[in-house]
Amino acid sequence: MTMSTRLRRELAAWIGSVADTVVDTVGRLNIKPPIQLIETERNVFIMRMSARSGRSVPPGWQIVLTDNEAGRPALPDSWKAAVRGSRIEVMLMPYRFLSRPLDLPKRAVEFLDAMIRSQLDRLTPWTANEAEFGYTAPVDISGERIATTVIAAPRTTLDPLIHVAESWSAGSIVLFAAPEAAPATIDDQLGATGGTKLTERRLRGSLEVGRVSRALAAVLVVAAVSATLSVAMTGIIGGKLEEQQGLLSHKISERRAALRLNPEGSDNPALSGLMRRKQEMAAAVILLEALSKILPDNTHVTELRIEKDKLQITGMTQDAPALVKLIEQSAHFTHATFFAPTTRSADDPGERFHIEAGIKPHLGPGT
Repeated sequence: MTMSTRLRRELAAWIGSVADTVVDTVGRLNIKPPIQLIETERNVFIMRMSARSGRSVPPGWQIVLTDNEAGRPALPDSWKAAVRGSRIEVMLMPYRFLSRPLDLPKRAVEFLDAMIRSQLDRLTPWTANEAEFGYTAPVDISGERIATTVIAAPRTTLDPLIHVAESWSAGSIVLFAAPEAAPATIDDQLGATGGTKLTERRLRGSLEVGRVSRALAAVLVVAAVSATLSVAMTGIIGGKLEEQQGLLSHKISERRAALRLNPEGSDNPALSGLMRRKQEMAAAVILLEALSKILPDNTHVTELRIEKDKLQITGMTQDAPALVKLIEQSAHFTHATFFAPTTRSADDPGERFHIEAGIKPHLGPGT
C-alpha cells in the first residue's frame, strides 16, 4: 500500500466518523417523539405516538401494509405533520425472520458483529448483502463461552416498509424483530419492548451519512484549493513587493549619494541656498580665530557683527589706523575702512574705533 493510498483511506475514515457524529447529533436534536408502528397480525400494523405533557398526539391508526403499493391506504391528515421528519420504529412479528443460535468464545464479544457478518451465509440462506440481520444480547454460558441468537430476513421482504416510510417523508426508520414469546393481548403487545434491532435507515429529506460525508469532502477540497491559491498569491505578491522595495531602496541610495556629491542638485531651493551660502561664506569661528591673531594685545573689541559678506567691529585701541592696515593684510578680509569717526575722551585709555571690512572666503592652511 502506497503512502498516498493510506492517506486517502485514513482521510475517508475520518470524514465518515465526523459525518456519523454530525448525523447523530442532528438526530438527537429532533424534538419530535418517535412513532411506533407495531405489527399485531400478519401485515396489520398499529401506528401510535407517545403523548407528551401539554401536547396532543394523533389517535392510534390501524393500517395494512403489503407488497402491493396500489392497495395501501393514504396517510390520514392528522398523521401527516407528525410523521414528516420523525423517526419511525417498526416492531415486526417473528414469522418474518429466521433465527439461529450461535455459540462463540467469550473473547468474540468485542467483534461479534463482524464475526456474525462473516458467517451469515453459513447460518442463513442469505449473504450479509442480501439480508438484514441482528442478534440478541450475548449470554454467558459454561466454559468461557457466550450464546446469542442471530435473527435475519431477506431485504426484499423488508424494503416495502422502508419505501412506505419514505413516501410519508419520515426522517428515519428503525426495524425491530419482536421476541419469540409474543404478548397475550394486543394491549400487552403494544406495550412490549425488548425487540432485536435489525437496521436503521436515514431517509431522503433527512441528513444521511453519505451526503454529509460528500459535503465534508467538498468543503475540505475547497479549503485545500483556497489555501493553495492563497499561498501561491502570497508568494507572487510578496516577491513583487520585495522587488519594488529593493528598487526603491536602490533609488534612495542613489539619491543620497547624488546629494552628497552635488548639494546644489537638491530639489529644495532653501536647502540649495543654504548649501551655496555655506560654500561661499567663511565660518564665524574661522573669522574670530583670524581676528584674534591679527589684533594686538592692547586692542579690546566690544562689539562684533557679521552680516552676509561684511564684518563690523567696535572697540578700544591705542592706534586705530594701524588696525585697518593689519586687517587689510589678512587673507580673510578686504577693503577695511572706518564706518564711523574715531573718538577719544579723557576717561578712555585709548581710541574708540569703528571698522568694517569685506569677508573673503579663504581655505588655506590653518583654516
